[in-house]
Parts: sequence; C-alpha cells; structure tokens
Amino acid sequence: MYLRNCWYVAGWSKDYTNTLKPQTLLGENIVFYRKSDGTAVALEDACPHRKLPLSMGQIEKDHVVCGYHGLTFDGSGRCIDSPTQRGMTPRRAVVKSYPVVDRYRLLWIWMGDPARANPDEIYEIENFDNPAWGYTDGGMLPIACNYLWVADNLLDPSHVAWVHVSSFGGSGTDDQPLEMAKTDAGVIVSRWIYGQPPSPYYASLVRFEGLCDRLQHYEMSVPAIALNKSVYTPAGTGGPGKPAVEKTYVNISYNFMTPIDENNTQYIWFQHRNTDPQDQAISEQMNAGALMAFNEDKVVLEAVHKGMAAKATPNIDLGLDLGAKTFRRTLQMMIDAEVHENQAAAPS
Repeated sequence: MYLRNCWYVAGWSKDYTNTLKPQTLLGENIVFYRKSDGTAVALEDACPHRKLPLSMGQIEKDHVVCGYHGLTFDGSGRCIDSPTQRGMTPRRAVVKSYPVVDRYRLLWIWMGDPARANPDEIYEIENFDNPAWGYTDGGMLPIACNYLWVADNLLDPSHVAWVHVSSFGGSGTDDQPLEMAKTDAGVIVSRWIYGQPPSPYYASLVRFEGLCDRLQHYEMSVPAIALNKSVYTPAGTGGPGKPAVEKTYVNISYNFMTPIDENNTQYIWFQHRNTDPQDQAISEQMNAGALMAFNEDKVVLEAVHKGMAAKATPNIDLGLDLGAKTFRRTLQMMIDAEVHENQAAAPS
C-alpha cells in the first residue's frame, strides 16, 4: 500500500517540542519528542509490555518513561531501565525507532529500513536559502481520503476551471491541451496558456499590466510530493524554452502528502515566490488564498473518496487522467519491488 524506504514529511518542525506528540503515519502509531539538545526522536508509540501508548507516559532526562510500569526507553528505542525488575530487563524490551531529520522548516521521517536512511535523498527545495525569494508560512490540512486522490488532484491542471473559479482558474484552464513527461521520480503535467488575463489569485501579484502567457507546471515525485509551479510573464514572452524576462513572476507551491492510513491524508504545503521576500502582507494574502482553495479541494476529494469506495457502477477515466495514472503505475511498481525485496530477504 505504501512505499516505505523513502522520506515523508511528519509535520512542521516548530510543532515538535520536548513533549510527547503522538501521530499515525502510514498506519503506524508513532510518538515524537525532542531531546534537551533539540534533536528530534520518533519511536513506536507502544510499550512492548502491554502496548500502552508511550505517549501516555512522560519524558525524564531525554528518555520516555511508560505510564504503566515505568519501563524507560532512550531515543534509539532501547530499554534502559525496568524499575520492577532492575538488572533483569528483558532483551526484547525494545521499541522501533525511526530516523528523523529537520530540513526546510519540516520534520522528515524515514518509514522503512533505518539502515537505508540517507538524508541526502530528502526532496530538494531549490532557492530555499535564496534571500531574493519569499515564502509563505504554509499550513497543514487533514483530508479524509486516500493520499493518492490528493496526488491525482495535484496532477490535474484542468480541475481549477471548476473547483477554483475565484482563485486559480482563468481563461484556457478548461480546454487547453496538456503535455505529460516522465521523470526519474515521477511525472510532470504542464501547459502554456497564451494571451489571457492572469487568474484571480495572481492578478494582484504579477508585476506587469495586461494579458499574460501562463505556465501551469504540475509535477509529482514519489512517494507523494508535488511541485506546482505557476509562471506569469507578459503576453508574447512565454513559451517552452523561452528565458524569463525582467517581469516574469514565478510561484512554486510545495505540497507534501503523508498517508495517515488508507482513508486519511495529512496535507502540508507552503509557497515560494521569486519576488517580495520581506513582504509579510503578501505572504499572508497568498497563504489565505491558498487555504481557501485547498479547502475547496478537500470538499471534493473527500466526496470522491466516498463515491469511489461505494460506487454502484464502474467509473471512467478521461484524457486528463494520464499523468495521474502514470504516476500511480510508477509508484506501484516501486512498492511491488520493495515488497519483493523484503520477502526475499526474510528468513525462511
């Protein structure tokens, strides 16, 4: 169901402190906390004795103490104290630990084989430290649907013409043809729309008057990370391979979908723009507009999840679904290969 040997976003780094924070990710119950030096820790949220959630315990000197019988675990999941039978701690008194890394204001977690966790494989956010680029605070939205429905939506430039009429929609988004390209990590669906007014969301953000050429670039990478890039440039200056001009406006929406379970998704995003790096008012305006649009998606996707789970007649695909179907196939092949590898390595 899930690709595990990869990095997922657990949440915003600022939301993890020296208190126990329980979460469910990929169907696994995990407890997070930070040690006194700020290092993040992620452990299975279950004491190996009677499976009481460790999140119901407490932190003592960077260790987690179970609230049932005091079994105490360090950040690696090793039991370092068993008060009821000191000196006779069971060798199997170990909880699973997960590699975690703080990067890009986010806390990333590796859900597979810890020995294979390489921080260099964390999804790269270009220009993150570029002082000429501004970014929004972003947000987190729970969506009661399978994460792949969210991935499908973020590979579908056409839906904005109906779902986001007052924000990301605009002339040409309903009928202009789409192009698809495969990448090493997923797929890109894109199109240029020429000589049209900017969409409502961007009308006050672009740095030129009149009509524009507009790029919708929707890119999805495994396991489910979407880069949605919007380029607005004066009419006549846009198109494939054309260099940016002085007034070209670029905004990139980074979207991180982490499955909670098969019916729920944690959706985290923020936006990164090539203008106004210190303008907090613009950041707040963009964030509010994005949240409004993503809540519109939430309503649709939760209804799609229910409808597809209880369909009485077969569903159909449209041409616009090619990118989403291609990404799903790519991801499933990687999941199948991972399962086969794990089965081959398992003791007989």
